[in-house]
Amino acid sequence: MLPVIALVGRPNVGKSTLFNRLTRSRDALVADQPGLTRDRQYGVGKLGDRPYVVVDTGGLSGEESGVDQLMEQQVQAAIAEADHILFLLDARAGCTPADAVIASQLRRTGKPVSAVVNKSENLDGAMAGADFFSLGLGEPLPISAAHGRGVRSLINDVLDAFPEPDGLAPEQDTGTLIAVVGRPNVGKSTLVNRMLGEERVVAFDQPGTTRDSVFITYTHDDKPYTLIDTAGVRRRARVSEMIEKFSVIKTLQAIERANVVMLVLDAQQGVGEQDATLAGHILESGRALVVVINKWDGLQPDQRDRVKDDIDRKLPFLDFAAKRFISALHGSGVGKLYQALDSAYANATRKLATPELTRILEWTVQEHQPPMVHGRRIKLRYAHQGGQNPPIIVIHGNQTDAVPTTYKRYLVNRFREVLKLTGTPIRIEFKSGDNPFKDRKNKLTQRQVQKRQRLKSHSKRK
Repeated sequence: MLPVIALVGRPNVGKSTLFNRLTRSRDALVADQPGLTRDRQYGVGKLGDRPYVVVDTGGLSGEESGVDQLMEQQVQAAIAEADHILFLLDARAGCTPADAVIASQLRRTGKPVSAVVNKSENLDGAMAGADFFSLGLGEPLPISAAHGRGVRSLINDVLDAFPEPDGLAPEQDTGTLIAVVGRPNVGKSTLVNRMLGEERVVAFDQPGTTRDSVFITYTHDDKPYTLIDTAGVRRRARVSEMIEKFSVIKTLQAIERANVVMLVLDAQQGVGEQDATLAGHILESGRALVVVINKWDGLQPDQRDRVKDDIDRKLPFLDFAAKRFISALHGSGVGKLYQALDSAYANATRKLATPELTRILEWTVQEHQPPMVHGRRIKLRYAHQGGQNPPIIVIHGNQTDAVPTTYKRYLVNRFREVLKLTGTPIRIEFKSGDNPFKDRKNKLTQRQVQKRQRLKSHSKRK
C-alpha cells in the first residue's frame, strides 16, 4: 500500500498549492481566498523518490455549524486514514491561537505530524520557523509551496520513515468515469454520497457548496467506477466571483474527461434555461448521458406529468438519453442508475461492422430517398465507423455536402433505432467521392482541341 499523507491547517495557508506541487498537477483549485477547498481531494504524489497518496483538505476554521462543521468532518476523515500529517502554517501570519488548537488536536491522534511553515520565501529559515516551536511538534520546516523551495527535501524526509515498497505499486483501475453535473443545489453531492454509501463530499442545503471537481474511485458489484462531483453551473450573468468562473471551467473539463455524464435536474424546480445550456455543452462534447431527475419523492401524479412534459418540451435534443427518476436523499431509484450508466457507456464504445452499417444505410435510403439537387439525386453508397465515444458513422456518396439537416437527423434516428444505441449521441460525417469520369472528360476535351488545331493547320497549308 502507498503511504497516505494528509495536508491540514487553517484556511488559506497554501494546502492546495502544496497539493498541486506534490502531484505535479493543477487538480486543486487555488486562489488567494480562504475556504476554497471543502471536500477531500486525492492525488498520487509525483514529487519525491517514490509514489504516495496525498490528500488535500478544507481549512479548519473552528466553526461548529453549517458548512464549516461538514468541512471539519471531511478533514477528520482524512486525518483518520493518513499515515503522516503535514500541518501547514503561515510564516507571514505567525503562530495564531487557532494553530495552537489544531496542533493540540493533531497531537492527540498519535500519528506522525510535521509542522510545515509555508510562504517562507524571502525569509530567513530559522526566523520563519522560530515562532512555531511552541506548538510542540518538533522543529518547524520552512518551505514555499508556490515556488517549490524546500518541498522536495520535505517529502523525501517524510517518505524515509516508510519501508521501501516491494516492486512498483500497481496502478489503480479507475473504471468508468462518471461526471455528475447540474445547476447549484440540485443534489449532486447528496447523490454522490448515496452512491458511495458514505458522507464522502460536503452536501449542504446552500448553492455553491461544491467549488472544485472531486474525483472518487470506488467499486460497485466488483466493478470499478470513478465519480466526479462538480460545482453547480449557473447562468453567465450570475457568475461574478472569479472562483466560481474557475469552478465552471473545472466542470466543463470534467465533462470532457468523463466516459458518461449524469445531468441532475431538480424535479421540484423544473427545467430551467441553465439546464438546457448545460445539456447543450454535454451534447457538443459527445459524451454518453443519463438524465437524472432528483427530488422525485413527494410530487403528486399531476406534478410528475408536468415535469415529464417540461423535459420533453425544453430538452428534445436529449431524446437519446435514458431518464431516471430518483430521490438522492432517501435513496429511491439510485440503485437502478448503474444499469443505465453501463448501457450508455457500452453503446458509446461499441464497435460497428461496415457491412451492417451499409445494409442499414441501404434500407434507410430505400424507405426515404435523399432529395434532388440541381436535378440530380444525392447518392449515398456505403457507411463505416469513424470513431467511438461518441459513435461516428462515415457515409460515402455523391453531393453529400448538400444533404439537408432534416435528412441527416432522419439518418441518425434510423441508425439509433436499428442498432439500439440509446444513451449516446451519434455523429454522421459525409464524404463525397471524386467523379471517376472527371479526368476522362478532360482528356477527351484535350484530344478534341488537338484535333481541331490539326485541322486548322491542314486547311491553312491548302
